[in-house]
Amino acid sequence: MYASLGQPSLSSSSKKDWKLTASLALNAGLFAGLCFLGFQGGDLSTGIARTRAVAPPMVAPRTAGCRNVRVGAESRRGAMAGIGTFAAAGLFGQLNKASAEYGDPANVFGKVTNSKGFIPTKRDEYSFLLPSKWLYSTERDFDNIVERYQDNFDAVNFAAIIKKKVDGKTSVDQLGSPEEFLKSCDFLFGKQAWTGETKSEGGFKPGSVSALSLLDIDERTDKKGTKYYNYELLSRTADGDEGGRHKLVSAAVKNGQLYIVFIQVGDKRWFKGTDKEALGLRDSFTLA
Repeated sequence: MYASLGQPSLSSSSKKDWKLTASLALNAGLFAGLCFLGFQGGDLSTGIARTRAVAPPMVAPRTAGCRNVRVGAESRRGAMAGIGTFAAAGLFGQLNKASAEYGDPANVFGKVTNSKGFIPTKRDEYSFLLPSKWLYSTERDFDNIVERYQDNFDAVNFAAIIKKKVDGKTSVDQLGSPEEFLKSCDFLFGKQAWTGETKSEGGFKPGSVSALSLLDIDERTDKKGTKYYNYELLSRTADGDEGGRHKLVSAAVKNGQLYIVFIQVGDKRWFKGTDKEALGLRDSFTLA
């Protein structure tokens, strides 16, 4: 699905980029030079006018068939302004062409392309809204992961889409109640590997250095009648890293396949706005 990046080579697109860069530099230099000459021309004409005001110019006697012709500074400035406008139009035309060639997603010119912060993502079997700052990741935390994305700012925030076979099942409620189904997904939350004796500290039970709390559980049904189980949990460990981890889950079944969206966000990031990104992704996940 995703091709790996190979070694860079001098392709036709790179040659086109080189020509585009040279054209931009040439137009910019031409425009700056014309502007400089325009200002210099204005100063020169002003100086000449002042000199003439002090000492009247000596004019040769007129002869028949001839007349004095004075080329004003206004005409020179007008001509240069026209040429400068032409150069500027060429420069901005090259910029617009560059924007089209690089593509809107590259956003190389700083234009806001998605004010809502999500990228609509559609696959053959499902669709969802991906936070614009989350990038595709090749890591696989669990088995049967189809896609994985992580926050470009902090890798502790990530989302994974899991696909598993459930032969003969057409709805998630056939796998049990929301509480029963959650127990079958305990592999998503990890298990305490350390064993030993501890006292109750930091709200943990004796002999435990981690805790998992269920904050919210609900069901929803989309327009096509597909049912989803939604969960929000908070896991904490004795080291207090990030204040814990918020974990979101959405699960649905269709055509004998179980689809699970699992999202993890650090607790500190959660309260700084990442909750909207995570909830937006989970609640937008819809089977085709």
